[in-house]
Amino acid sequence: MNATNNNPIIAVKDLTIRFGGHAAVDQVSLEVMPFTLKSIIGPNGAGKTTFFNLLSGQYKPTGGKVFLKGKDITNLSAPMRCRLGLGRSFQLTNIFPLLTVLENVRLAIQARKGYGFNFWRHYLHFSACEDEAYQILKEVLLDEKWLYPANLLTHGEQRKLEMAILMALKPEILFLDEPTAGMSQEEVPAILEILERIKSMGDKTILLVEHKMDMIMNLSDSIAVLQDGRLIADSDPETIYRSKEVQEAYLGGGAKRE
Repeated sequence: MNATNNNPIIAVKDLTIRFGGHAAVDQVSLEVMPFTLKSIIGPNGAGKTTFFNLLSGQYKPTGGKVFLKGKDITNLSAPMRCRLGLGRSFQLTNIFPLLTVLENVRLAIQARKGYGFNFWRHYLHFSACEDEAYQILKEVLLDEKWLYPANLLTHGEQRKLEMAILMALKPEILFLDEPTAGMSQEEVPAILEILERIKSMGDKTILLVEHKMDMIMNLSDSIAVLQDGRLIADSDPETIYRSKEVQEAYLGGGAKRE
């Protein structure tokens, strides 16, 4: 079965992982519809990143199933899931710090095209990759920094570069784990703009873990809430915002929009 606008692109059924006697994710079942942005929220220790690790194949579940377009992918490795169109970012930035911004993105394109990581070949042999990389840098508002070594970028710019690398792999589904983690308040709007751009293109499904509630409410089509590894709510943003159970679990009894 292929995902259509009426069928989920990702579905999980009773997904569980235990570390010793502790269930970090406990019988979670939910669906993600194609070409939507779904956010996963919850207090610290709720199991959000662990849940992401189960979806992307970093962890193997103790129980339950993961489906992609109706196909059971529970036992597939993370690289196999990547080949099927799942792209994953992490809370910590993953870049090549001594390469230029453009080279970081170009290498991701080379990997996608199967050209390999040939550092000694003259870059003109990869002119098409260079052109594509530059266009992606424009999409993430980094085109003016294309020649900078990546280690000279600010933390916020490095997060944008990580998103560019992920986009260069052309995943069908973007898994973004706290893309604004560690950013200053001044850097956050640029990431919001990038997320809005990606969403407006209409050709990606986005699954997002994020703590900044105002950002989530404005961007999300639906929101799932985890507490102590269990799914306690899964609905549209307005319903989640008004949920007393969510307020008590996640917001300490009250929600406030800035």
